[in-house]
Amino acid sequence: MNRRETEEKIFVFLMKVTTLMIVFIILLIIGTIIVKGYRAISFSMLFETPRGGYFLGKGGGILNAIAGSFYLAGGATAIAIIAGIPIVMLMNVFLKKTSKFSSFIRLCFDVLWGVPSIVYGAFGFILMVLLGLSASLLAGIIIISILILPIVVRSIDEISQTVPDGLIHASLSLGATKLETGMKVITRQILPGILTAILIAFGRAIGDAAAVLFTAGYSDSVPKSLFDTVATLPLAIFFQLSSPMPEVEDRAFAAALVLTFIVLCVSVCSRLLTNKYNKYKI
Repeated sequence: MNRRETEEKIFVFLMKVTTLMIVFIILLIIGTIIVKGYRAISFSMLFETPRGGYFLGKGGGILNAIAGSFYLAGGATAIAIIAGIPIVMLMNVFLKKTSKFSSFIRLCFDVLWGVPSIVYGAFGFILMVLLGLSASLLAGIIIISILILPIVVRSIDEISQTVPDGLIHASLSLGATKLETGMKVITRQILPGILTAILIAFGRAIGDAAAVLFTAGYSDSVPKSLFDTVATLPLAIFFQLSSPMPEVEDRAFAAALVLTFIVLCVSVCSRLLTNKYNKYKI
């Protein structure tokens, strides 16, 4: 056996070991959540809001946090997609993909992607103080949409760069405008990438705690307007884990189980939709 074959076997072995370690850690995390959370799962917990003394172990549930998480993550994802797709079209259709300006835009979003969410929350809090605004669902949606915008833009941009230039040139040569080419030709080709970006953005939005802690506040009721404070599952988990009472801690793991199940469902739906629309790609 020569040196190159030995190196290959060593690296294959290391890759297998690393993969097994990651799978084991994931299963350990999920198993811990299931074992500690299933005891507290009940109909009242899922479909009732907290009652008096809930954080002392009394009755009620986390309906406020479940609804609030969907409101906040759904609204933020919608805004990020609406704002992100035109930015991607600008970089890949109206400008050259390799132009300096496009590269500068990508660099800016790469930097924003790496900024911790608590920094976005602090920025939102300072902005709210300057404008005289209070914590609300609307403030949380705006800050979370800014947080996940770099994820949406860079995810869609990466798949957009795989679209053949010949397809764009063919569309333009047939008389289509750049806007028509971007919205009717490119968007159709990158639809699976858009769905993936929605998945990543929604998962990031629904799992964030730091940014919404500063901007969305917390409430024991389901918000009835954009200006009401709102609870989310990550904050519900955080506050319940801070309790010294075992019943409340079990509810925290149950809330974590619900959050994990939601993310799993979104992942499965996104995968199914991606496979469905992949047939439209050239």
